[in-house]
Amino acid sequence: MKCHTSHSARSMFIPGFTLVEMMVTVLVLSLLIATVVALSMYTTRTFCMIGNYVTLDSQSRNGSDVLGRQIRDASALISYRTNSNPYLLFTNATTGQLVDIYYTNNSALMLAQTGQATQMLLTNCNSWTFSLYNRAPNITSTNVTFYPATNAASCKVINMTWKCSRNIMGSPMNTESVLTAQIVLRNKIN
Repeated sequence: MKCHTSHSARSMFIPGFTLVEMMVTVLVLSLLIATVVALSMYTTRTFCMIGNYVTLDSQSRNGSDVLGRQIRDASALISYRTNSNPYLLFTNATTGQLVDIYYTNNSALMLAQTGQATQMLLTNCNSWTFSLYNRAPNITSTNVTFYPATNAASCKVINMTWKCSRNIMGSPMNTESVLTAQIVLRNKIN
């Protein structure tokens, strides 16, 4: 008597993935997803940095214009402080106003004028420093430099430097380079 099997080994083959094929597919998809996520994070960070740079640059240009106008129109520097909470206090003989430019602990550069509301010139300002110079410059064939002022009354030129930054995706990033402005008191008396 003959035994017949109804199913051969070939006919029992069910199409599908083997374990090795499945592992390779998961690995390739994981690498692809990781690449897309990394690229998305890099792109988001770059767009944030560009947006912050444009905002901070605009703010610094506006602040520089206002500071330049106020300092150029001032008649004299009355007092100043360069250490903690630095400030510059000017008088304007033409308008009779006092102009106070000061740096706050919360990283803001402020402008206060007699009879007007206080104006915030710079925010997210990491540092603001200034140097005072007197009227007579040292002129050479290649350079013009000024001598440091010994007191507020002898000040004719003010050199200011500031740096602003913002947090991008939770970490502080410098999105603006150091800016420097050298301003001459045009209306200085004597």
